[in-house]
Amino acid sequence: MRIFVTGGTGLIGSALQKYWREQHQLIILTRQPVTKFQQTAAITYVNQLQNVDFNAVDAVVNLAGEPIADKRWTDKQKHRICHSRWQLTEQLSECIQAAETPPACMISGSAVGYYGRQGTEFITEEHSAFYPEFSHDICARWENLARRAGSDKTRVCLLRTGIVLSEQGGALAKMLPAFRFGLGGPIGSGQQYMSWIHIDDIVKLIDFLLHSPTLHGPFNAVAPKPVTNKEFSQALADRLNRPAKLTMPAFMVRLLFGEMADLLLYGQRVIPQQALDAGFKFQYPKLPAALADLDL
Repeated sequence: MRIFVTGGTGLIGSALQKYWREQHQLIILTRQPVTKFQQTAAITYVNQLQNVDFNAVDAVVNLAGEPIADKRWTDKQKHRICHSRWQLTEQLSECIQAAETPPACMISGSAVGYYGRQGTEFITEEHSAFYPEFSHDICARWENLARRAGSDKTRVCLLRTGIVLSEQGGALAKMLPAFRFGLGGPIGSGQQYMSWIHIDDIVKLIDFLLHSPTLHGPFNAVAPKPVTNKEFSQALADRLNRPAKLTMPAFMVRLLFGEMADLLLYGQRVIPQQALDAGFKFQYPKLPAALADLDL
């Protein structure tokens, strides 16, 4: 297949490149100078959508976006987070709509933040009692813009991704220094749920969706066994043979992170019901095995 990937040099995109480079021809959209990358017969890099012929692309994987938790949520940063997702996704949908022979599939990023903060209830893709906050606002419009690419020629799959576990970066990389020094532990009450997924499983889920022509709509890209923040902290500490006794109080989290603290203090107990119903098999359904596989 000929696959166009945005965000192809990010955490998930880089893993996808490695998984697909022997199977497909990839076109990677990057904001970096294309001269920085080695162009090959299997992988080419472009800086603009205008350099892509959407009539000659079999599928689009849209993963681009400013990292949501890298910086404090100033008004400027919130604008950057939103528009790095919305603007490109809208342009992609327009390009697909304008093509005479459009891609058969667009797999577009979203996040479990779509549901907003939730309690202990199991959340599937059918859940509609959203909590109205910034994370939901980002994802709701992001998904709506992606759905515009849909037609009788193009199906759209939406990836509502949780915390991606990888030694290469992401949220886990930010947690590791404190835990390695024995300074890790629960955040706030520790009872908030964390919905996570191993990097290998999200790559294989994207591949599964690519090769399943009847599938469309939202998919929770999380492992089947979400855990509380306290359970996650203990499992990570056990993996590193360190204690996890220090708790960061909620007021301290808010002092350090401002509004972004909501991502850490609240969570969702999300289940990948659609993927399970479609027959997808998770290699790492439980957290201890997922952490054990990573080079931490």
